[in-house]
Amino acid sequence: MPISEKTIKILLKYQKNEITEHNIYLKLAKREKSPENRKVFEEISADELRHYNQWREYTKKDVSPDRRRIFFFFVISRLFGLTFGVKLMERGEESAQTKYKKLIDEIPGAGIIAEEEDRHENALLQLLDEERLRYTGSMVLGLNDALVELTGALAGFTFALRNTKLVALTGAITGFAAALSMAASEYLSKKSDETDKNPFKASLYTGSAYIITVVLLIAPFLLLNNIFICLATTLITAIAIIAVFNYYISVAKDQKFKNRFIEMAGLSVGVAVVSFFIGYLLRAFIGVDP
Repeated sequence: MPISEKTIKILLKYQKNEITEHNIYLKLAKREKSPENRKVFEEISADELRHYNQWREYTKKDVSPDRRRIFFFFVISRLFGLTFGVKLMERGEESAQTKYKKLIDEIPGAGIIAEEEDRHENALLQLLDEERLRYTGSMVLGLNDALVELTGALAGFTFALRNTKLVALTGAITGFAAALSMAASEYLSKKSDETDKNPFKASLYTGSAYIITVVLLIAPFLLLNNIFICLATTLITAIAIIAVFNYYISVAKDQKFKNRFIEMAGLSVGVAVVSFFIGYLLRAFIGVDP
């Protein structure tokens, strides 16, 4: 059966996608230390190349890979972890699987390719096991505690002290002390639990997440002059941190983004608002006038 010109154009796009992902998986395989993971990546890379050649039988044309996409997903995988990078890429393949199945009437082989794409994702889900994802509970603990506690504290300090440098100093002391306390608590918690997680690593992830959050939240009070603009910027920063982290978790661990984001953002902003008014009441009651 002759293939329409419209379908040829669609197949050329699929070809480009397959040869691009072939190169991405091949590049990841070369950098992967685990022999088991490397073998799976090499097999998937070979499948992607075979798919490319199958589409080429219909189009009779060669297509160059998307070098920018290769670079993007390789860098993302190196910076944010193999699991996040690959699953982010596989999310794009979901739409491709649907489109492949629509071509079955005109191209019978499209159904086989669609099934193999599904198998790729299942294989990846079975293979990927990164340390940073095993310790997401510790990161969530540090991040969530820092966001809720420090945004509330900074809001209270803002109205009580009315001085950007004093707020930054007080917030930094409060934040770093709390980070060390949380890290120590996580260490003792994991040491007493029957778990395969390393207590030191768990405390390191908790403390690191807390300290990074502290630095980002107090930065506006060091860089800006208007105390209320500083507080508004801090709250926006807190919401941005929550959005980025929850997006990462939603991709890497296949969890829903919306509910987690609303819950964490609501807690942080709610505590900040309450603390702001507590700071106002304490300032009026004690009569502090810095």
